[in-house]
Order: sequence, then structure tokens, then C-alpha cells
Amino acid sequence: MPDISGISEIVLHVRDRERSLAFYRDLLGLEVISPPDFPGPVFLRAGDGNAGIPQMIVLVTLPEDAPDFQPPSHLHHLALEVTPDSFDAFNEEFSSRGLEVRSGQHPVIPSRTLYIDDPDGNEVELICRADG
Repeated sequence: MPDISGISEIVLHVRDRERSLAFYRDLLGLEVISPPDFPGPVFLRAGDGNAGIPQMIVLVTLPEDAPDFQPPSHLHHLALEVTPDSFDAFNEEFSSRGLEVRSGQHPVIPSRTLYIDDPDGNEVELICRADG
């Protein structure tokens, strides 16, 4: 059987495209790779991938009359891998902005983790390897 080489994209429904871009592009630093005049979803690069396809977070704006999200949502959380140096910098940046930063322990992988919520209430985990 062929091997899966990675995750290509995670697609999120969002209420406010600009607010979500401020979170994923401006705060987390993901690069928008969809053309500026593209009328559809916003595609953001989250990594280079392993087989020539970028890893992406895709933001799909819901219509204004869509019902409010109700917890629990279908998505438990998404996790983005960062370097140990970036992990510390993100932690400091989130705290300085007054975001609620939660910590955790991965049950299988020796790592450092932190969690914040995006503007639509999706939990976003940042994870890096544990040194030593």
C-alpha cells in the first residue's frame, strides 16, 4: 500500500475573513499563497510538505446568515509545528497581547505545547520538540 506523506490542508469555516487573516497571517506568520484577486477561500502556507504540495490552512468565509458555531465544534484542535526558538517567541508574543495561553503535555511525543483560540473559537496548538 502507498504511504501517506503528510497533511496537505486543514479547511476552517470563519465568520470574519479579515479577523481570521489577522490571526493566521499576521499573528502566526503564515504566508497567503492564493492570488490577491482570488474570490474564493484564502490559502495560507503552513509548511513546505514532503511531496511537493505545501501544507495549508484554508479559510472559508461563511455567509452572514449562517448560524452561530455551537460548542463542541467538529474540530477538536489543529496543531502547527514550530522550532524551539519560535515556540518561546510565540509564547511571549501571545502573552504580551493578552491572549489566554494554555499549556499541555502531548501523551506520546516528547514535546512542548501551548494552546490559544483563533477568532472563531478553534483551538490552535503550537508544538515543538522537547530539547534533551
